[in-house]
Amino acid sequence: MRHLAERVRADYDRRAARVQPLLSWRAGRRMDRPALVVLAGLQGAGKSSFFRARFSATHAHVSKDLFPSARDKRRRQRELVHAAAAAGLPVVVDDTNPRREDRAVLVELARALGLRPVLYWFPPDVRASLARNAGRSGKAQVPKVAIFATARRLEAPEPAEGFAAAYEVRAAPEGAFLVVARPELAAG
Repeated sequence: MRHLAERVRADYDRRAARVQPLLSWRAGRRMDRPALVVLAGLQGAGKSSFFRARFSATHAHVSKDLFPSARDKRRRQRELVHAAAAAGLPVVVDDTNPRREDRAVLVELARALGLRPVLYWFPPDVRASLARNAGRSGKAQVPKVAIFATARRLEAPEPAEGFAAAYEVRAAPEGAFLVVARPELAAG
């Protein structure tokens, strides 16, 4: 586990060196505790693009898409979150996380590691997800049936999930994102 934490930290440091001015600007905005940010929404909703735009300079990135050959993707995800926490880094879990129980596991993990669980919810827009997915190529493109299946399983967040903060994210024109705080979805 120590070596994994060192690799996660080294990857973070490489990315941070490229964006040092941004990091110093953001330094005054950091929370007391690092966050475990959970992105939840359909494939093609813009979650990975949002990560790159909002968090890539400051957070470790954990996505099951990055380890397609892992036998147990959930275990690998937990290991990477543990490694980021051990390195003192905030982390983003970039996955569909469609069901409340999927997200509850991550909230529990965050709390066990002393991280602040934060949700970024991408409300379902099947048409837009299908259109963005059609613009992908190679392995990045998922079968249409996967988007429809996830849409059937997708459950809107509730305060009982235990997130310290919650936000709603919608894709906007020209690759931008509209982010709205949803305090009613955070645990009171």
